Formats: sequence, C-alpha cells, structure tokens
Amino acid sequence: MAPICSKRRFVAHSPVMKMLKLPAGALVLALFLLTGFLAAGSAPITPTETLELFNGKDLSNFYSWLVDHHYRDPNGVVTVVDQVDGAPAIRVSGQDWGGFVTKESYKDYRLVVELRWGLLTWGNRADKTRDSGILLHCRGRDGNTGKDFNGPWMRSVETQLIEGGIGDFILVAGYDESGQRLQPSLEAVVSKDRDGETVYDPKGTPNEFTSGRINWYGRDPDWKDILGFRGKQDVESPVGEWTRVEVICDGGKITNIVNGKVVNVATDSTFAEGQIMFQSEGAEVFFRKIELHPLK
Repeated sequence: MAPICSKRRFVAHSPVMKMLKLPAGALVLALFLLTGFLAAGSAPITPTETLELFNGKDLSNFYSWLVDHHYRDPNGVVTVVDQVDGAPAIRVSGQDWGGFVTKESYKDYRLVVELRWGLLTWGNRADKTRDSGILLHCRGRDGNTGKDFNGPWMRSVETQLIEGGIGDFILVAGYDESGQRLQPSLEAVVSKDRDGETVYDPKGTPNEFTSGRINWYGRDPDWKDILGFRGKQDVESPVGEWTRVEVICDGGKITNIVNGKVVNVATDSTFAEGQIMFQSEGAEVFFRKIELHPLK
C-alpha cells in the first residue's frame, strides 16, 4: 500500500519551524491548526493503488473538527471502536456538529465507504431522520461555512448520507479570508418530481447548479424528516445493516453508487480536488471501511 502521508521539506521561516519555538501546550494546538494549511498547500494525491484511509486501528489519516471545540474532541465524538459486527469501525456519535477530515487532499479516485447507522440521536435532530454526509473536494480553512470560521463544514460538494436520501448532492458554500462567500457549481441531468423538487434523471434536461440539493433518482416524494423514514424505492440498507457507498470522482464528474446501483451523477464540477470530510450531524453512525481506489 502506498504511504498516505507524503514527505515535505520545511524552510527555516516556514510555519513548522516557527512552531518549534512555542511552549509545549501551544505547540500541540499549533500542530492541529497547521493541518488544514498543509493539506490546502500540498498537491492533491491521485491514488495509484488502494489507500486504506481507515486502517482498522486509529485515526492517523484524519483529524477532527467540531463547532466551538475545533481540533479538540472533549465529548469523544469521533473514536475508533474495537467491535462492530465483529470488526473495528470509526464511531461518530453525532453529539457535536462537525466531523473528521482527511489530512491529505485527493483527486481522481473511487471512494469506497461502508457505513451503518447507530441508535443515538441528539438535540434538535433527536426525532429526525438519521443524518450525515461525505464532503468531497473540501476547500479553504476548517469551519469556513461560518463567516467566523466556527462552522461545522468546509465549502465542498456533498454526497448526502441521510435516511431516504443517501446519494443526493448538496452544494456547500463557504467563506474565504476576506469574508467573500464562495460556492461550487456543477451540472446534472434532471427533472422535477411530483412536488417540484429536482431529481437526477438520465432522460431529463441538463442544468447548471450553484446551490441547493439534487435528489437521487428514487427519493420518495413523500419523504419526511422523521426518525427511521424509509422510502418505497430506497436502495440503502435498513437501519442496523451496512450500506456500501461508492463515489467516483473523475475530473469534474462525480458518480454516486449505493449498494451497487448508480443513483446520481454530476458533471463539470468546479471543485475537482480537495480533502474529504465525514460529517457528525446529530446521529450516531459507524464507518468500517474507508478506501480510495485508483480509477480504471
């Protein structure tokens, strides 16, 4: 397996060298703060062989980001557990909003994720659909969905993970250092469902999007934001079973596959590389596999 973390050289006036002069406590915090700087400043990795981002042992290829707590995780929101259905997994409790982020940036890959909902839900989503997401091609500072950089996410293209809506696309805007709000755009072939919502439809009409959500082709028009919702055509596995989600990122094209079925396709994305973030959004969720495969 190719190494996940690439080697870098640092000059005497680089942020790393300056940090070495800090007191121990400040140094620990500064190292966390530098993580996003390094990922943003380094060339994205294009996998040439399978990269096991979750190695079954620890979170060494990721860091956590949480609203208010930032790089600290006092409530143990993101941890590794030894046994979930007989194998290790990353547990996201959902208690605090944010998630865990790859230390590196990537482009042109096939992301393979196996996830399973837990039982816990929190706060204003305690009785709502279990919710998470995979943020692709993350750009900018951590927390940049908030103008004060205390938001839960980064600007990105989201592959939605929510009961009844796994495989939706959501365009996530964020702020730069000057306070300007930036947003991705992409194209998709779509139609409108019974209620006028935008749905992926291979026989539909091409449209450009700069905001909003593009539903996967079979999202139930009677979808309701209630705990345990399951639509008539849902291809995700029932709660308590594992769902396999694959996301193919090939230049500006993104293809979402759920349990072997293509459910959504976007093209001409203005975001085509970046970090990958897995959300904590009010629901417990386990990830037992997170891999990047080369495109073939």
